[in-house]
Amino acid sequence: MRVSVVIISKDERQLATTLTALGRQRSEHHFETVVVDASDGRLADVAAAHPAVRWIDFTAPAGKAVTIPEQRNAGIAAARADVIVFVDAGCEPAGGWLDALLAPIAEGRELVTVGGRYGSDGRYLLRPTEPHHVRDAPTMNMAIHRAALERIGGFDERFAYGSDVDFCWRAADAGFGVLMVTGADMRTDWGGARRQWRRAWQYGEARARLYVKHPRRLPELPRHDPILLAYPLYLLGLPLALRHRAYLLLLAVPLWRQRRDRPFVMLLDRFAYSAGALAFLAQRGAGGRQIRMRGRP
Repeated sequence: MRVSVVIISKDERQLATTLTALGRQRSEHHFETVVVDASDGRLADVAAAHPAVRWIDFTAPAGKAVTIPEQRNAGIAAARADVIVFVDAGCEPAGGWLDALLAPIAEGRELVTVGGRYGSDGRYLLRPTEPHHVRDAPTMNMAIHRAALERIGGFDERFAYGSDVDFCWRAADAGFGVLMVTGADMRTDWGGARRQWRRAWQYGEARARLYVKHPRRLPELPRHDPILLAYPLYLLGLPLALRHRAYLLLLAVPLWRQRRDRPFVMLLDRFAYSAGALAFLAQRGAGGRQIRMRGRP
């Protein structure tokens, strides 16, 4: 089976680590590596060090700083194979990764697969919502057959972050499950606390945008996204703490549950996530009011 491994990048020096790891990957499938790079030539030395990689210089459309979905769509258009695998710059696939990720597609059982193990600690970050399939997943370790892309479509370029989850939800709507496979392990460095909190804010914004785009999924929110429901409500209720100090004690429950794994870091992460979601909704509400004001006679 012929495969195109697509990596998107913007000023990420860790891309060199990813390309080196892919160069060591041994697979029964023939694969090309395609880099869609928005670095405006600042990674020219990395490109020169990996001449076998097909390098595509990507120019961002005016007014948009984060071009993740646009770059992924450019990778799909440039890919020569029928199966496209997405990897993020800075990721390092383990031995046997590609064959494990592609096995269900090669066997004709699935058209969209994702690896569930990420990070440097070897933990599974994805949890199947039904036997072996996941509700949503990042595209940093995902394989898609073009037959599925023809039905699902590409990535929604109205998003900055969150287009990968939107893709998974549209895949489900089109009748394609996203299969989580074991053995397709991917190592990545999530960065320090400041980077994680910035990422949490961005993901919170994206998650709120997702439910605005997919309103029929709102009834699933308490079950599948309780954090997106509980923590923004808690933040909105914080003025109550000025008169009722006991309100703050509500945080004792998540802190206790997370007591063995950096509980206060977790709490700050969830507050950043929730603040991002509230910021998006507030901005959207303000935009709606401006439109209504302009529409008055």
